[in-house]
Amino acid sequence: MEQITLDVHVRDEIGAGKIGRLRRADFIPAIVYGDGQKNTVVKVNRKIFERIERAHRGETVVVYLSVFDGDKKLKDYAAIIKEIQHDPVSDRILHVDFNRISLTKEIEVKVPVVAKGEAVGVRQDGGVLEHVLWELEVICLPTQIPAHIEVDVSHLKINDLIHVREITLPEGVRTKQNPEAIVLTVKPPMKEITPEQQAVEAEAGKAEPEVIKEKKVEGKEGTAPTAGKEAAKDAKKPAEGQAAAKGK
Repeated sequence: MEQITLDVHVRDEIGAGKIGRLRRADFIPAIVYGDGQKNTVVKVNRKIFERIERAHRGETVVVYLSVFDGDKKLKDYAAIIKEIQHDPVSDRILHVDFNRISLTKEIEVKVPVVAKGEAVGVRQDGGVLEHVLWELEVICLPTQIPAHIEVDVSHLKINDLIHVREITLPEGVRTKQNPEAIVLTVKPPMKEITPEQQAVEAEAGKAEPEVIKEKKVEGKEGTAPTAGKEAAKDAKKPAEGQAAAKGK
């Protein structure tokens, strides 16, 4: 592991106004805490820290801090960068949290997972490599933290999977993560739909199902047979004629 050293200085600047002036002077406010010791508020040279952050972005690295008060060196700490706060608009670093650690005690950290090679299912069959688990939680001594964990995917065919239990971890590194968790897989190629097919499917969706009505059967209850209706009309005719004669 690369050894990173960084000088930090104890700061008296507390409060929004003073912190603003500190940032304008090209320093980043920070705090060092953990390992059962008192918190130390410090400031870090912006250019130096941003260079370290760019070189190790996404990695968990051990930083050896030298704490100064003016020109006087107070103490050295081993620490990891626990959190970096960025401005949501400019992405400029606003604050850094350092977590003091013991080099002889195991810690639990997240390490990036990197796919190595080109899957045969992608190269030959047009599949898509899907990265399901981007980080793996590992436990190890601070000096054994890997920069990343490489996983060979060149043998993967369509629908093949790589689980956590199938990953070979470096010596001294272990994980409590679910061994059945999926890390990488190759999905089948997406079916391409032509504009003509889209138009056909759209028309099919608009088509209404045919409604079949039951034909009524004459002579059943609730319906009057045609012959019966005609007979009733004929029966009324004589009666109507008699009524007309009486009226005369």
